[in-house]
Order: sequence, then structure tokens, then C-alpha cells
Amino acid sequence: RFRAGGSSPAAVPRALVARLEEFGADKIEHTNGRAVVQYRDQLMQLISVDRDSAVKTEGGQPVIVFSDRDRSMGIVVNEIVDIVEEVLSVELPAQPGSGLLGSAIIAEQATDIIDVAHYLVEAFDDWFGVDDGASHQARPGARSVLLVDDSPFFRNLLTPLLSVAGYQVTTAESGDAAMDMCKSGAKFDIIVSDIEMPGMNGFEFAEAVRSTPEWEGTPLVALSSLASPDDLERGRAAGFSDYVAKFDRDALLQSLAQSLTADRGAA
Repeated sequence: RFRAGGSSPAAVPRALVARLEEFGADKIEHTNGRAVVQYRDQLMQLISVDRDSAVKTEGGQPVIVFSDRDRSMGIVVNEIVDIVEEVLSVELPAQPGSGLLGSAIIAEQATDIIDVAHYLVEAFDDWFGVDDGASHQARPGARSVLLVDDSPFFRNLLTPLLSVAGYQVTTAESGDAAMDMCKSGAKFDIIVSDIEMPGMNGFEFAEAVRSTPEWEGTPLVALSSLASPDDLERGRAAGFSDYVAKFDRDALLQSLAQSLTADRGAA
């Protein structure tokens, strides 16, 4: 947990955090209207989550660093409060676009849960895709989602979003791992799969799902940074029910709702 501007604590899922750093204010530079710091031979952008938590001009600046593959960004905070081991259960969802997932009770305090994805896209509008290429708590009776993605960062990023939307989420790090779940008898209301994965890619995974009696009728949504007409056609031919751009979380939630409604209507 941390404080950034206001007196109330805020938090991010620990699984998303690469490092907790403190940079001297003299190491922080400004370019193109943005605060940056030289980090691991690259310029890392620093983002404020609160208008009252501007980048410090003297002393040390605490920063929460998020990294995925070759990209990093930092959220500037006033202070790091603590690291808490608790199951994240968002009780009051926030408004879309607010920069928050909602509020939860952590260490017996009401705590704002930061929507990290909101700030990742602020730093890099193509964080979730470039042109070239475990179960969590949910409401009783929640529809079950299997999320298949080889990136631990992306799994940990998307899981809270789906959980807040009311889904019970299980994750798999590969198509092969997901198919092992199928063989063991696992059942899901809907499956969401990345396309660009090592080993069994998303198209091959979709074909495997559709050839398996246990899962052949399960709605299957593709997530990808590749969205050309040929990609869409190939995805539908492989067996995907819908195809969503990886960075468009609103479209994903809409696709899940529509796919599940269509599946109930067909049942």
C-alpha cells in the first residue's frame, strides 16, 4: 500500500509490481512535458496518480515500477506504507476511466485499488500490443472465465478487472496448460485466450478446444494486438466466438457479456 496526495491509502496488486525504487530528485528529468528517469539504460516515464502528488523537486522520490518485457513505467507516490498479504476483494467498484478499480478493505482500512492498466496506457498507448506483433474471489453465482496468456504480467493485470466485473477467474500460462485442465475435467462458462503465445499459439489452442467434446461448445474470445481482416477471419475459422483488441478492456467486458448471452440463448 502507499499514499499519493490524499490521506487515504491506495494499493496495487503486488504481483504486478516489478520493484519499489527511490530516485533522487536530481535524477528526475523532464522531456516533452513529461517527467522521466534513466532506468536500466532507458528513459522511464513517471506518472502521478493524484494531482496532489507531483514529482518531488528535492529529496528522494518513491516510485512503484511496473515492467513487462522490455518496457517499464513508474507511478510516483508520497510514501510506501506497507506490503500486505491478503486476497483482493473489491467491494465498491469505481467509475470507468477514474483510474481506480474500486475500494477494498485491506489491513482493516478502506483502500483505493489503483487500475494499473489505466496508467500503463497513459505512459504507452500501445503497452498491450504493438503493430508488429489461479482462481480469484467473485460474487456468488459468478460466471467462470478461463484466461489463457503466457505473460504473468498480463494475467495479473486482467484478473482483478474481470473479478471486479463479477467473474470467477482461473488462469493458465499456455494453451497446453489449459488443455491439461480440460483433460482433468475442468469446466468454464467462457474462455479468453491470447493469440501470440509460444508453443501452442491461440489459433492452435482454439482448434484444440473445438475438437474436444468437453469444451467444444464453450464460448471462446481471442485477445490480440493483431486485428487485420485476415487475422479476424483466421480467428473465426479456428473457432473463436469473438476477437478483441488486447488493449481494449471495455470491448472485452462487452464481448464476454454478449458471448455469454448468446450462449444461453443457444442452450
